[in-house]
Amino acid sequence: MRIMALDVGSRTIGIACSDALLLTAQGIETIRRTSLEKDFNRLRELISEYEVHELVVGMPKHLNGTKGDRAEKTEEFVEKMKVVIDLPVTFWDERLSTVMAERQLIAADVSRKKRKVVIDKMAAVVILQGYLDRLQFSKS
Repeated sequence: MRIMALDVGSRTIGIACSDALLLTAQGIETIRRTSLEKDFNRLRELISEYEVHELVVGMPKHLNGTKGDRAEKTEEFVEKMKVVIDLPVTFWDERLSTVMAERQLIAADVSRKKRKVVIDKMAAVVILQGYLDRLQFSKS
């Protein structure tokens, strides 16, 4: 069983999935959002394909820790998702995840054009890796 992370945006959803040992996160894809029905159908397909047992959703808080409009929209998305996808959901503070993903891509010398295509998926990787690291730390 694996854990999947979602970086929910207004136009895209970045997807990352753990390995079976829950040690590392890998980017899976970026869903281009069209409708909730299609978004949830694709998520269900990925959940089935990767045998996911838990979801981690990035919570976009302000730097001071408060929730804004984007956080409220993320919570609304998750509430609607829970109606059709019956898995435990954990929110994970995603502050600066996109910045970290961008820095990693720049360090890997990925062009600006290619970064734009994969940034949401990479942000989901950063979110999930943080969550997995916390799980490993709490086990020790």
